Amino acid sequence: MFATSAPRILKAVFFAASGFVLGAGIMFWSANRGDALEEVNTLLVTSETILGQPFSYPTKNPARVTAAIVTMPPGGTTGWHEHPVPLFGYMLEGEITVDYGPHGKRVYRKGDALMEAIDAAHDGHNTGQGVARILAVFMGAEGVSNTMKVAAPK
Repeated sequence: MFATSAPRILKAVFFAASGFVLGAGIMFWSANRGDALEEVNTLLVTSETILGQPFSYPTKNPARVTAAIVTMPPGGTTGWHEHPVPLFGYMLEGEITVDYGPHGKRVYRKGDALMEAIDAAHDGHNTGQGVARILAVFMGAEGVSNTMKVAAPK
């Protein structure tokens, strides 16, 4: 009985191994040709904030990254505030106009990416027709606030 089933087992092992080698070869060839399954769309490359300020990460305390989605109703406002840490923002939906006081106003719409101003008072208003949503990624540190409420600049 063993003599007759051995060739079947060897055939099964051979075909399984061949399939594995062929599959691995196709995956390796595809990855080396740039046919990988993911797509990378760069949103922003910068070393300055929206106001032209160079930025650096806090170094006195352990790093802490906070990612949040900020949702603003039509006509909503953030109130005057500052960010003492670098903040990457990406507009997921809607339109927001940000007043930077003496630095002017800027309008951000769906698909816009930015490095927000650091230590500069600003106030955001949803000036679009619908809800505005922003992905906010704060690159801060333990014990350092990401946002601080401030008085409007004069």
